[in-house]
Amino acid sequence: MSKTKEHTAARGGVPQQNATAGPVAPPRVSARRRRPGMIALSLALIAAGGAGVAVLLLQAGHRTQVVTVVRDVQVGQALTAKDLGKASVALDPAVKAVRADDLDSVIGKRAAVELKPGSLLAPSQVTKDFLVKAGEQLVPVGLKAEQVPATALVPGQKVRLVHVPAPGTVDTGKTSGTAPRTIEGRVVKASKSAPGTGVVVVDVATSADNGPTAAAWVAAGTLRLVLDAPDGS
Repeated sequence: MSKTKEHTAARGGVPQQNATAGPVAPPRVSARRRRPGMIALSLALIAAGGAGVAVLLLQAGHRTQVVTVVRDVQVGQALTAKDLGKASVALDPAVKAVRADDLDSVIGKRAAVELKPGSLLAPSQVTKDFLVKAGEQLVPVGLKAEQVPATALVPGQKVRLVHVPAPGTVDTGKTSGTAPRTIEGRVVKASKSAPGTGVVVVDVATSADNGPTAAAWVAAGTLRLVLDAPDGS
């Protein structure tokens, strides 16, 4: 028996196979089928997102030329060109401000409220009317901290000046049951409370006939200020 046959018999009669393997084909991967509906939805979402970003960028870049206050202006003071300036701002639609194109229309008008530098000028902050009208007088009324109403005093607010007994006097009954004397007035300006004392000075416009009487009440310390109802009743 030859040596080749002996090796074959020793391995159980199974012929030895060739040790060199042939080339192996890679597995075939089937491509997923694309769904046209999903592709269209994705494109629509991308387009919507891009449009939203574009709108935000346009809104952020949209600026409006408005009128600003550059100097302190007191209530009733006529506005001049030196009191006002211009600025370009991103203006919210809810904010009412005088446009820069209308600057000339507010020059000469009077400040209805106290104006501070750096603020935008609103149409409601100016008026063409004199705060103290013909036939009126301005009476300054000093109010102590406990006499100042909790409701803020604003220009144009209607008030009544009430005459009360002088401090330290005793009511003898002669005036019991009678209503105190009052004078109608209108707030022109109210200062901030003074440091330390808390006193607030309120400029009140009254008729020229009642002005001297109201001033005498203030000097004697017998005047009190009462707010009228918003409708003036």
